[in-house]
Amino acid sequence: MVGIEKLRRPGGQAVQLLAVTACYYAAARLGLLRQLAVEGAVVTPVWPPTGVAVAALLLLGLRCWPGITLGAFFSVLTLSTPGPDVLGILFGNTAAPLCAALLLRRAGFRTDLSRLRDGLALVFLGALGAMLISATVGVGVLALAGSVPLHSFWPVWLAWWVGDAMGVLLVTPLLLLLHGARGPLPLRRWKEATALAVAACVLVPLATHSPLSLLFLVYPLIIWAALRFQLVGSVLCALLTSVAATVAATDGVGAFAGLSRIEVMVKLQAFNGGVALTALLLSAVIIEQRHTRNSVEKACQELVEVLEHLTAGEAPPPRPHTGAEAADDADDRPWPSGAP
Repeated sequence: MVGIEKLRRPGGQAVQLLAVTACYYAAARLGLLRQLAVEGAVVTPVWPPTGVAVAALLLLGLRCWPGITLGAFFSVLTLSTPGPDVLGILFGNTAAPLCAALLLRRAGFRTDLSRLRDGLALVFLGALGAMLISATVGVGVLALAGSVPLHSFWPVWLAWWVGDAMGVLLVTPLLLLLHGARGPLPLRRWKEATALAVAACVLVPLATHSPLSLLFLVYPLIIWAALRFQLVGSVLCALLTSVAATVAATDGVGAFAGLSRIEVMVKLQAFNGGVALTALLLSAVIIEQRHTRNSVEKACQELVEVLEHLTAGEAPPPRPHTGAEAADDADDRPWPSGAP
């Protein structure tokens, strides 16, 4: 709480905004390393800054939105000389994450992603729904300025929208999990984690770069990671897979060899979307089932204790108010304390 109170002060808020700006810009530089030309427009298959922006708004509150705008502005400077259309692009890149955060807040989203409804909300509200704003505003402004021909509007729009949505699906869960990390894995789990990492480093490049189109090989890895390591393992595997597939697609090798730019974009985005959705939703289902099992086991244990007291002719002990129940009571107020 001391750290949060310090960040609420003017100096702390300035540092917070600078940190968001720097992270957004660094993520943009990473995203620009791999690009695709679609109908004469250069797009990124995965746009990580959008994921950074949504995570920052969820964790730090809505006050950090100027950092997102500044980061987007510096990112635009690396691409071209800003013109009148830059204002529309900045508006879209800021409004979409803000809309995502507000929609998730309204849906009772928990940043620990411990329920299936949290995963579904992040997918359909935070990624697919809210990112319609940035794609529509950004491509619309470019079309009005003459940078994008009208006949190319929809292909460019689709690439923009999917790139932003993939940034949310791949980057936001990872940042939320890192923020809520409790500690390192137990020593006995490191052997399995190492085996999973080795298998991923071998199979993912093989699946994405092989001319035999072996992309399906990554799904057993995603399932293994989700079953044994939940979101941390599955999201990391999905991110590695997406990066490797993007490299193969932009190089035109492996399963993406001999395809037109439109076909490469469609195949890559469908694959990346399938991997991200599998990792996120499967992990959320597993975590929710484990929480349900733990709750049932605890209820059974409490019932046994009550029966023992009744059999002995004693009054049953008072039932404590558990942390899980307190979390359920707080579903309607899941916003971090730094939010306005």
